[in-house]
Amino acid sequence: MKIGVVSDTHDNTRNVRDIVDLFNRNRVDHVIHTGDITKASTLEIFRELEAPLSGVFGNNDTELDQLAAVASRLGFDFGKPPLNLEIHGRRIVVVHDPRELTDSTTRGSAIALHGHTHMLRIEQRELLTIFNPGECAGHMKGLNAVGLVDLNSLQPSLLKF
Repeated sequence: MKIGVVSDTHDNTRNVRDIVDLFNRNRVDHVIHTGDITKASTLEIFRELEAPLSGVFGNNDTELDQLAAVASRLGFDFGKPPLNLEIHGRRIVVVHDPRELTDSTTRGSAIALHGHTHMLRIEQRELLTIFNPGECAGHMKGLNAVGLVDLNSLQPSLLKF
């Protein structure tokens, strides 16, 4: 089983359409957004995903009421961080800002996902894998990325576009 990880889409609707296509072509089983969607209209594009979507709101998600309403209408599981998920027997904690990854928020989790920095991070801390796929809202083709995590091996990888 594999999950898709995306962060900081920042209302770049062209890239979000590409991201949805990438996740659908790679047949991910679940997608997790680590925040900074920015506009509810951007969240609407994720309705084309062929997998469930969960996520958290980030510091640039100022239209919280609209974002929450669209997420609810589309059946997406979104809220303020931290979000604790269990997928395929793996506990996953999702935050936006990596400073929210404390011992108490990560306790018992196999994977910690964050965004905010727009920088790739793959870090192993004892039994915890910390992952941020980095930049996906840039305008330079080939320099954007989203992530995949194989839930059997807990190995993250990137899909560049």
